[in-house]
Amino acid sequence: MTPASTIPTIGHWIDGAARASTSGRTAPVHNPATGAVTGHVALADDAEIAEAIASARRGFEVWSGYSIARRQAVMFAFRELLHSRKGEMAEIITAEHGKVRSDAMGEILRGQEVVELATGFPHLIKGAYSENVSTGIDVYSLKQPLGVVGIISPFNFPAMVPMWFFPIAIAAGNAVVLKPSEKDPSAALWLAALWAEAGLPDGVFTVLQGDKQAVDGLLESPDVASISFVGSTPIAQYIYETASRNGKRVQALGGAKNHMLVLPDADLDLVADQAVNAGFGAAGERCMAVSVVLAVDPVADELIERLRERIAALRIGDGAGGVDGEPDMGPLITAEHRAKVSGYVDIAEADGARIVVDGRGLTVDGREDGFWFGPTLIDEIPTSSRAYQEEIFGPVLSVVRVQTFQEGMDLINSGRFGNGTAIFTNDGGAARRFQHEVQVGMIGINVPIPVPVAYHSFGGWKASLFGDAKAYGVHGFDFFTREKAITSRWLDPALHGGIDLGFPQNN
Repeated sequence: MTPASTIPTIGHWIDGAARASTSGRTAPVHNPATGAVTGHVALADDAEIAEAIASARRGFEVWSGYSIARRQAVMFAFRELLHSRKGEMAEIITAEHGKVRSDAMGEILRGQEVVELATGFPHLIKGAYSENVSTGIDVYSLKQPLGVVGIISPFNFPAMVPMWFFPIAIAAGNAVVLKPSEKDPSAALWLAALWAEAGLPDGVFTVLQGDKQAVDGLLESPDVASISFVGSTPIAQYIYETASRNGKRVQALGGAKNHMLVLPDADLDLVADQAVNAGFGAAGERCMAVSVVLAVDPVADELIERLRERIAALRIGDGAGGVDGEPDMGPLITAEHRAKVSGYVDIAEADGARIVVDGRGLTVDGREDGFWFGPTLIDEIPTSSRAYQEEIFGPVLSVVRVQTFQEGMDLINSGRFGNGTAIFTNDGGAARRFQHEVQVGMIGINVPIPVPVAYHSFGGWKASLFGDAKAYGVHGFDFFTREKAITSRWLDPALHGGIDLGFPQNN
């Protein structure tokens, strides 16, 4: 056990440097694989919140005055530093989140796609020009940054989710205050140091550690122009309502209950492989995880057996790896979250579901105090069960048997969430009808986790998205800029006087 006196306190990043907290409040940070407390993260008080926002305001005044070429040079420098040193951040993520190192590296690479999109920002913040809309009158538009923007990110992707937002916000000329999850706060500080090394002026990227007090400080500050959030639906709705009431732009991405519809003509080996990958990758702690397989009979029994075989082969262990190499799946983020996930399996069982593979009670040799929960497969779960209807956010995959394509699609469309969904089939007509009629924001056809590439945009429908703007892509640049339209008339000097270098005359 690490002596309490040697456990570090993780502070803020303000004015271009690490800043110790004076609030006197902290929360523990764990290594989920061992259960050990590895740090204490500061929880900001009102004075630190105000200081962080004021620093960002000063940074915005400097950064927004940089030329496009100079801003672009900083963006490219950050991209190169991130690319060359991303392994460092992957280790930090694994140590605090618990996901396996290859998964941590994967989230960084997906975030890096947005950084690379942002390096090409000059094309995406151009205005438009219309000449001679009326006699001698031109109309043109400008896109300008908002000012100070707030980002509130979740624990499950401490690098990728912030990178959905801040590269575009910064490229467009804004200053960012990032409030990371208090469960894994260190990746944000690593990113802040990288920005400083890339040449970003002080104050343009600020990390404010904290809890609800820091969140509310950002939501209520008149100096914060927008809020970007990813997390659970109840909190997303709170963020949206509070920030909107305070006159801010908001993009608040909420929870999900993602379904995979499997038609009888699908390749069941492909389906089983992809369902396991999508259901248990990152220990199911992702909003695009597949939670429910809708199996159109008669394929359910055969599919369940293939899923069972693949689950039995999964290796669960410390995401940092060891003498046996990297495992397939790591632990959950906290003991409290493990209890919540386990509680949903209890609910399913009480409601009459059959637990085919039970991950409750799993332990890992040498890591008995880690927050372990094994891959869990549930069959015959009633659609009335809370375990079916609510987001579990853990490695729990349920199978629901349906009789027809239409029954499966109706189940998807009747849910309160609309984040991601997938269909597995070899029937192009069925797939085309599915993509047209399903009420979900992101759709995969024989692709289980349809997260769009950076030059498209990420976001769901219904209770999975509050606000009008999705993350990154063109939506991101529209969100982080505001437009001015100018109507201009200049008089022709040949017709209305002007300079005359001829000899003066009396008229």
